[in-house]
Amino acid sequence: MNEDIFQGYKGEALEILKKYSVRVWGTTKVNTTRGKFEGTVLPRSENDDKSHIVLKIITGYNIGIDTNTIIDMVETGYKKANYKIPEKEFPFTQGLPKVKLLGTGGTIASRLDYRTGAVIPAFSPGELYGAVPELADICNLETEKLFAVFSENMGPEQYKKLAIAIGKEIENGTQGIVIGHGTDTLSHTAAALTFMVQNSPIPIILVGSQRSSDRPSSDAALNLMHACTAAGHGDIAEVLVCMFGPTSDEYGFLHRGTRVRKMHSSYRSTFRTLGDTPLASVTRNGVIPIKKEYNHRRKDKNVIIKPFFEEKVTIVYYYPNMQPDIIDALVDNGYKGIIIAGTGLGHINKPLYPAIKRAQEKGVHMFMAVQTLYGFCHMFVYDTGRDLMSMGIIPAANMLPETAYIKLGWVLGQTNDHEEVKKLMLTPINDETTEREPYNGYLVYQGGVAEVEEFIRRVHK
Repeated sequence: MNEDIFQGYKGEALEILKKYSVRVWGTTKVNTTRGKFEGTVLPRSENDDKSHIVLKIITGYNIGIDTNTIIDMVETGYKKANYKIPEKEFPFTQGLPKVKLLGTGGTIASRLDYRTGAVIPAFSPGELYGAVPELADICNLETEKLFAVFSENMGPEQYKKLAIAIGKEIENGTQGIVIGHGTDTLSHTAAALTFMVQNSPIPIILVGSQRSSDRPSSDAALNLMHACTAAGHGDIAEVLVCMFGPTSDEYGFLHRGTRVRKMHSSYRSTFRTLGDTPLASVTRNGVIPIKKEYNHRRKDKNVIIKPFFEEKVTIVYYYPNMQPDIIDALVDNGYKGIIIAGTGLGHINKPLYPAIKRAQEKGVHMFMAVQTLYGFCHMFVYDTGRDLMSMGIIPAANMLPETAYIKLGWVLGQTNDHEEVKKLMLTPINDETTEREPYNGYLVYQGGVAEVEEFIRRVHK
């Protein structure tokens, strides 16, 4: 058989396909020691192992079958896949808002190339319309690809370029901005844009997807529809993260960019507002505010762009028996700011004290956040906290550690004056610190207990 029909397969897996005359993209019945399976044989990534055959089963999910378990295989049909994303001209509809989608490289509307394991992006308006035709009922969409990076490679350079691009779009009369972004560091970018883009007259919505578009459980299309609805029709003119609310597809949440965090590696409802409630929920029918106070949409173009960032800033996550040479190394390497994620109310061990003192003497700006994520940093309660404050560590209230890192980088990009840095860090711009946390801002209940199980059965499965 022609080698081209075994895309990516090698070793034992290739020999099995040849033995039973089964082709990649062939619909196949497989009898194994673990049961019978039926689906389409998919190409393998060129870097994958030699001992598995991958099937896309009827539910749309992919499974790997160990070649050692295969008893026999029968090809029952064949249809070669077409990777090209359908493209249609995005229609202009009089009366719908103008929304600009800025791309950073996230896979919000993509298809997976099974041969390489890479994604094929859908990004032009025509491609997005072909993939998600409902967008044409929501807005008049324009797109611009700013970067093509995975979210772990997003950083200050991209934050600053995004902020400047947003300022230009507002000046050009765009009525809402959507930013397609990978989910892993989406909250970092949201915090950076909150500080760099202030007093926006329009919504700025960051959106991503947890599951690729080839999966039946993908959240990509609905997240994109929700984000365009919030950007084009919503009244909340802030930097927001838009992702699934519950694990089902009932509605999305809009989270403030300074209080949101990714909390699960694979759940579609991974993003949570910590220490507060989400700002709003969103469906394809519109935005429903949850909180009463927010910045409203305006018709002017008076945005403030502050694209600053000092890169010599870091987070140190404290753990028992942390050694002082970690702090010393940061100081010796020229770091100007350190966020410490301390235990409890904001504590670290005594062996670190001399290193903290040396950092203070070198002029390093140090702030304490709490690794509990919920709650406030209260360093005046115990002697440890008071000692640390005397060495120059400043409590950062209930600022999330990642948000504190982003804000300190932004602040030090503007000034190195100690008092000015302290003032800017502790003056809230958009709820990165709050006076108090509401009683329902901390809801982390455990399954197994009667009242929680009853709630799950009765209200939300």
